[in-house]
Amino acid sequence: MTGFFKSRSARILTVVLLAQASLFYGFSRRENVPGHKLLENFTLPSNSWTMAEDSKLDEETLKILNADDILSRVYVDKQTGKAATLFVAYFETQRTGKVPHSPKNCLPGSGWTSTQSGIAEISIPGEAKPIRVNQYVVSRGQNQSIVFYWYQARNRVIASEYSAKIYTVADAIRYNRSDTALVRVVVNVADGNLKEAAETGISFVQSFFEPLKNYLPA
Repeated sequence: MTGFFKSRSARILTVVLLAQASLFYGFSRRENVPGHKLLENFTLPSNSWTMAEDSKLDEETLKILNADDILSRVYVDKQTGKAATLFVAYFETQRTGKVPHSPKNCLPGSGWTSTQSGIAEISIPGEAKPIRVNQYVVSRGQNQSIVFYWYQARNRVIASEYSAKIYTVADAIRYNRSDTALVRVVVNVADGNLKEAAETGISFVQSFFEPLKNYLPA
């Protein structure tokens, strides 16, 4: 059975079958859309990080993202002066075809090329286990950035797009809801120092993870 799920075609078939089950059990009833706090009201009660810019996305970008709520800000570490960009796109439902756009697809479309990829485990104060998130190094010309991103729903952190789809279908069947959020952090790499940029990103994630949970439905 383990070998079966290692097959790409088997994984695709699994998603299709689960999607059909979701359609049968979920779309026959009205979806439970949980309420949430508006992301524009998000505050970061941190002595280390302060908001430097509240970025406003243009109408075309907002239309492409098609999210129900968006947060896009730049924060700066008061102690080091290092900056990190936080982007959150929240979707109340995925039944109408509104789904998060994977940074794997969006970044190349913006001219960025992935040069390294992997998984980072980040210990969060107050959490029993480290969270596992995607970690990418991307470049465009002479510029480099480190990107951390994950999908978050019902206090669950998921790195894999495939697993995120499986959980979405399972939640639709069991809880009659399909809400989710894409959380992304970007840190510019200065002087080729990848380690320093990664440490900055991890420190930033540790500072906002718990406060952000209050703005995403559990």
